[in-house]
Amino acid sequence: MRTAQQPATRHWRHAVAPGGLPLVGHALLMARKPLQFLASLPAHGDLVELRLGPRPVYLPCHPELIQQVLVNARVYDTGGPVKEKAKPILGNGLITSDWADHRRQRRLVQPAFHTARIAKYAEVMERECEAESTAWTARQPIDVSHEMLALTARVTARALFSTDMAPHAVAEIQHCLPIVVEGAYRQAIDPTGLLAKLPLAANRRFDDALARLNQLIDRMIDDYKASDDGDRGDVLSALFAAQDDETGGTMSDQEIHDQVMTLLLAGIETTASALTWAWFLLGRNPLAEAALHAEVDEVLGGRAPRYADVPRLAYTQRVFSEALRLFPPAWLFTRTTTETTELGGRRLPPASDVLISPYVLHRDPALFPRPDSFDPDRWLPERAKEVTRGSYLPFGGGSRKCIGDVFGMTEATLALAAIAGRWRMRPIPGTKIRPRPQMSLTAGPLRMIPEPR
Repeated sequence: MRTAQQPATRHWRHAVAPGGLPLVGHALLMARKPLQFLASLPAHGDLVELRLGPRPVYLPCHPELIQQVLVNARVYDTGGPVKEKAKPILGNGLITSDWADHRRQRRLVQPAFHTARIAKYAEVMERECEAESTAWTARQPIDVSHEMLALTARVTARALFSTDMAPHAVAEIQHCLPIVVEGAYRQAIDPTGLLAKLPLAANRRFDDALARLNQLIDRMIDDYKASDDGDRGDVLSALFAAQDDETGGTMSDQEIHDQVMTLLLAGIETTASALTWAWFLLGRNPLAEAALHAEVDEVLGGRAPRYADVPRLAYTQRVFSEALRLFPPAWLFTRTTTETTELGGRRLPPASDVLISPYVLHRDPALFPRPDSFDPDRWLPERAKEVTRGSYLPFGGGSRKCIGDVFGMTEATLALAAIAGRWRMRPIPGTKIRPRPQMSLTAGPLRMIPEPR
């Protein structure tokens, strides 16, 4: 197989996406059926041009082309309409910062996710996963989406801020976060930019929720600065202590605020969505569910999972990896060229927008046999070797790969093991859900019945 450093050595197929309309281009298709529309495009070419409003946008559909984009972050910088509309919400954090800022920020934030820190955060994960697994009533239906969001909100908030957050603070995050995420996506897909300016009730809810989140973060930062507790072992402590090895500089309060907002929005709904999909898939695949239960029983012997158990929960991790393949939370992200460049033999001028869709890659039958089938064992080491390099991107790639990937995998593994050790999650007959592409690929409400094992 040729590497991403050799994109010009083969013939690439170019195409223009069908179905474009005057003025709006493919914006209506993206708004109405984005997953189906995008997933149809690889059949047309390796690099497909579409239009969102008057602007051309390019979707690379081949992993070599996608790797070319991801590994060259200076030329393919973060950008596009999603970034432009996310920046007033996230500030200048890891997701929205330009190449030069991102390099500096990554150096400063990375220590917060070193292995020793993950082990400390895992103590929070262990407690919260065990609390979640013991809170349900047998045979009383629950909304799995709501429960997983509540769990990941508690874990992320208490890993960020190790002080005993008042219950209302965690509840505030749980309440505000979905409103902000939904509003951010609604604005991002509006090619006119007019929707956010209308006096709509949804816009007022969004503005209020965003203001409340910002105020909560500021209170936490002020609390930290007013105390003399030293390193509390949380993310906020690591951010305040971070020092740039190249410049000796530290982060300002505003920079820390923006990183915390980014980590909240990126670390809660994404993991919650993937866990919800995992329970949905397990409920419809009894053999996979039985294999999960068997591993959990063998490794844990009836006790709650601990961080030290994670390496032995190999099948549990494969279940989550396969859920991430089928329903990647980060289903779409954008890059913008900073200079004239060539992609797949096509000349792209500066300020060209490029779409990357892990969902499209993960559902391509040329890359994954039986792509719509839930098959955790496709991630067995001997089978995973057959997966084409660059075709599996649940956490992105290159220098902008998700900084919390290990945190998320650890949290999800402990959550699946803790709950599967006590419960068999039964689907409610007739339940139908469909992916909801927002900032994350969510499932919406999913009611299931927990039965004691």
